[in-house]
Amino acid sequence: MSQLSATIANELSRYYQEIADKITELVEPLSDDQLWTRPYSYGNSIGHLLLHLTGNLSYYIGTEIAHTGYVRNRPLEFNDPSRKPKQVVLKDFQQAIAMVRASLSQQQADTWSAAYTAKGMEQAGTRLYAFVNCAAHLSHHRGQIIYLCKQLEKASD
Repeated sequence: MSQLSATIANELSRYYQEIADKITELVEPLSDDQLWTRPYSYGNSIGHLLLHLTGNLSYYIGTEIAHTGYVRNRPLEFNDPSRKPKQVVLKDFQQAIAMVRASLSQQQADTWSAAYTAKGMEQAGTRLYAFVNCAAHLSHHRGQIIYLCKQLEKASD
């Protein structure tokens, strides 16, 4: 791996892990009930956001780059009624992060610019764009999770 390619992979990997660690830190103190609470009728629960992030990464990186065979059901990410235990949801999310980081470590100087397109990310163009787009998406939902955790804390006071 060239120096620049290694730097890109390492820094993106570090970023994904930092975001995942922050999300895990926020979610750990929550009860299973809090994980699935929708503080606002128009919004999502933290649990559904985690299902969505797991599905997003598992599809865009897992299926399309790592060739994991993951089959996405995006609507279920927001409507899954099963209310899985928090530890299961976190474990699945952390496995998705680990898969992304492993995929990043496999990238070479010529694969960053390899053609990339996927349903819902037709504009991507390259693998680098896909990794950056997924990192931005992860960061966006981290912000929502921070806000929802504050609302849950406020409601329990």
